[in-house]
Amino acid sequence: MEPIPVQSTYSAVQETSRSFILRVYMWMSLGLFLTTVVSVAPILVLGAARYEAIIYENIMIIYFLLFVELLIVLGLSFAINKIPSVVAFIAFIFYSGLNGITLSPILLVYTGASVFSTFLVCAMMFAGTSLLGFITRIDLTRFGGYLTMALIGLVIAMVVNFFLNSSAMNWIVSFIGVVLFVGLTAYDTQVLRNMSSSVDTSSEEGKKASIIGALKLYLDFINLFLFLLRFLGRRN
Repeated sequence: MEPIPVQSTYSAVQETSRSFILRVYMWMSLGLFLTTVVSVAPILVLGAARYEAIIYENIMIIYFLLFVELLIVLGLSFAINKIPSVVAFIAFIFYSGLNGITLSPILLVYTGASVFSTFLVCAMMFAGTSLLGFITRIDLTRFGGYLTMALIGLVIAMVVNFFLNSSAMNWIVSFIGVVLFVGLTAYDTQVLRNMSSSVDTSSEEGKKASIIGALKLYLDFINLFLFLLRFLGRRN
């Protein structure tokens, strides 16, 4: 009986895991890059004053696009196993570009310098938290239910404060938002790490898994950035 090539099998698992994680972060980075370009482009082309007037005149379109974004995220999440990977990828890219449009008014509210510095802070926090989620031996997956409930509670609190317009509650919600999405970043990273060794990146299922994984990390990054901006952003 020939000995089982343990080292060879271990190396193959490592390569599979590395390939999957690399693709997830590559798609996430592509989405963030597209969002950044689309959000900045209108102001550079039209100028801040002209673009602000366009946004003010078409505010209902922005709200409609936000609703479309929600539908895309829900559609991808629930239909990922029923659609081809190329459709999922196109939907993710379309969502990233659309999100750039809906986020662009932020550059009219906050100074460019504070937005840029907040983005750098967010990138460092995200990288550190994601690395922690990848290397920690603590089982973060057991906190998934609590994080989901906290996210639902956060959304409800934001809706309530939309009508109350309480500055104190706004600070509380922002603080909870930062803590929650730091936790979600670590959690989602560990979930992806756990599944990375058993996913064939070149297969249809592997491609779709990398796209939905990229979407989750993308959403973690964007939401962490938005909540941080409430603390660090300086208004024009």
